[in-house]
Amino acid sequence: MPHQHLTTRTIPFADTDLAGIVHFTHFLRYMEDTEHDFYRVLGLSVHAETETGWIGWPRIEVQCRYVRPLRFEEVVEVQLLVRERTEATIDYAFLFRRPSDGPPRPLAFGAMTVACAARDTDRGTLKSHPIPTSFADRIKVAPAEMLAPWERGIAGEG
Repeated sequence: MPHQHLTTRTIPFADTDLAGIVHFTHFLRYMEDTEHDFYRVLGLSVHAETETGWIGWPRIEVQCRYVRPLRFEEVVEVQLLVRERTEATIDYAFLFRRPSDGPPRPLAFGAMTVACAARDTDRGTLKSHPIPTSFADRIKVAPAEMLAPWERGIAGEG
């Protein structure tokens, strides 16, 4: 669906500390990997040529609230939900769960805001750019009832 995406991964030892617990920074990489996979499934890319030139999606805000540890060789399910879309930004919500937990309980709640940006080749910089129609037509906002568990969790209520 154009408002959510689900990936799973098995945790490698390289992502953990000496106790075998995933280092906090890897949750951010898992969020980014899930976002990239979401684009691929939609036939898009985070580095794409459009009718007006090359665009990318720099991160302008990232947040993660950790609830339970994730360990070496466990399988984690990462769910991406589109929270909001403006003319030039997309807000994502992420829920991390172990599918083996029955029912799956949250491990962490993440958030990421990305901005559509075009390369200004004259200046060697990036500048804000409206989201191209090819992206806007494929990426929709998730229904409120899907976002409710994430809203409670990121606020520390769930």
